[in-house]
Parts: sequence; C-alpha cells; structure tokens
Amino acid sequence: MALLSRYPIIINTYRRLLSKNNAQQILKQVVSRHTHQIQKRLYFVKQLCKVKFSLLIPIGIMAAASASSLENQKLIEESEVLYEKKDFPALYDLMVAHKDSQDANVLWRLARAATEKGKMGGEGDKRKKLIYEAWGYIEKALQLDDTNFACHKWYGILLDYTAEYEGTKKRIENAFKVKEHFQKAIDLNPNDATTLYCLGYWCFLFADMAWYQRKIASVIFASPPTSSYEEALDYFKKAEEAEPGFYNQNKVMMGKTYMRLKDKETAKTHLMKALEHTDKTTDDAKARKEALDLLKELGVKV
Repeated sequence: MALLSRYPIIINTYRRLLSKNNAQQILKQVVSRHTHQIQKRLYFVKQLCKVKFSLLIPIGIMAAASASSLENQKLIEESEVLYEKKDFPALYDLMVAHKDSQDANVLWRLARAATEKGKMGGEGDKRKKLIYEAWGYIEKALQLDDTNFACHKWYGILLDYTAEYEGTKKRIENAFKVKEHFQKAIDLNPNDATTLYCLGYWCFLFADMAWYQRKIASVIFASPPTSSYEEALDYFKKAEEAEPGFYNQNKVMMGKTYMRLKDKETAKTHLMKALEHTDKTTDDAKARKEALDLLKELGVKV
C-alpha cells in the first residue's frame, strides 16, 4: 500500500528533472520495472475487498434475520393477546397477512386462527373452507419445524377435522396418524393441557366406538385402534391438572366418561361444574348444551 502511494511522487519527480521529450519514455520504463509489484498490490487490495464484502454478507443476513425475528415476536405477542380475548376474526385478519411466512410459530398460529374462525361459522361451507385453509398452513408449519410441539398438536387436530368431511372410513384411516402426532406433541411438551385433552378425546372415541365403526376399522386395519374409558379419563384428569379450567369441554368429557364407567355421582359433579363456566366461544356454548343434555339423562333438573 505504501509503494502504491509513492508512485505519484516518483512520476512528478521525473517530470521536473527531465525534459518533456524524454519524460514519457522514462516513465514507461519505471512503470514497466514496477508492474509486477503494482499488480501484486492491486490483487491484494481486490482480495481484501472480497473478504470484507464476504464478511458483510452474513452480517447483513444476521441483521435481516434479527429484524425479522423481532417482527415475528411482536406479531406472536399480538396474536396471543387476541387469542386470550377470543377475538378470532381479528386474530385471523392479523395472522393471514403473514400467510407466506417461513416461521413455523407464525404459521401454526395462523392455522389455529383459521380453525377458530371457521368454528364460529357453524357447520356450513364457511367452516369447511377455513378448516381446509388451516390444514394448508399447518402442513407447511410442520415441514418447517417438526420439533415444534404445537405444530404436531394442530396437525393432529386438523388431520381429524378434515377427515370429518371425508367420512367415517377416512377418519378411522387417519386414527393412528392423528394419535402419533398428539403423542409427539406430548413428548415435546408433556404439560400442554390441550394436547392431553386431545389424546383423551381420541381414547374416548375409540373406547366408545359403535359396532358398525368397529366393523369398518377391522376392514381397514389388521389390528384396529382401541382404547378404554379409563385411559381417556386419565388424560382428561392430567389436562385439568396441567391447566385448571382451560377448556370447558374437558369437564364435560370427564362427566361423560364417568357416566360410561357407571359413576353417576362423580359425573354429575363434573357436569355441574361445566355449567359454572362463562361462555366465550362456540366450543363453550356447545359444551354447556352437552352438559345440560347429559344432566337430563342423569335425571338432574337444572
């Protein structure tokens, strides 16, 4: 670098000392003698620039990733506030603007938002459309991060929800895969109340399976999925212990399971507790109605 900086001084000195006619020729000789050194210095400068630029690239990527991460974190925080408020239309509007996200934590929340908004529309086409939309989001989320418990949980939920539209046979066909994803979610997060409830519900469904459903299952599988009311109840209890009052349907299912186990008094206790819950969602309203119907079966006047 010092050599390069000296060349203008050398050239100007030659120009002052020599006549105008000889200066150009001598300058050529000087440059010729030092060409190799100049080229080496220029090569070094170029390589240095490349190294600096290559260092700046990951720094730039890291800075962009950090900004994206902060933006996603803010989005996630806003989504959780809306979810707690049960404002599912606003939650969906917030999240759907980020449907092209490459962040699994954003996408599974978008799948959740689409599912909850769909449930608000009853059992019609609006629900079906949003359930299948949610399915697309959760498939992508799981591909992005298969170590995320919530991705497995919502994959299992939506795999079963979509199968509801495709008939009993399809729902039974998906049964093992649904349970597999719930189990993976539990392995990754043993204290998630919703997943524990989902596993309990899965166990209840197969313990409570009608004879014609068992016949379909025996055709599909050499060893059809089976469970027991005791296993279902164990999961419902664990869910309630993990997060008391998290989901009113869990109390209803506990009451319903005790009914199947012929323990009517304990069933009444849980069903009455379900009536104390404040309805905030479509699921809450359904849980209340089911609790009332079950209490009537038990001869309780409410």
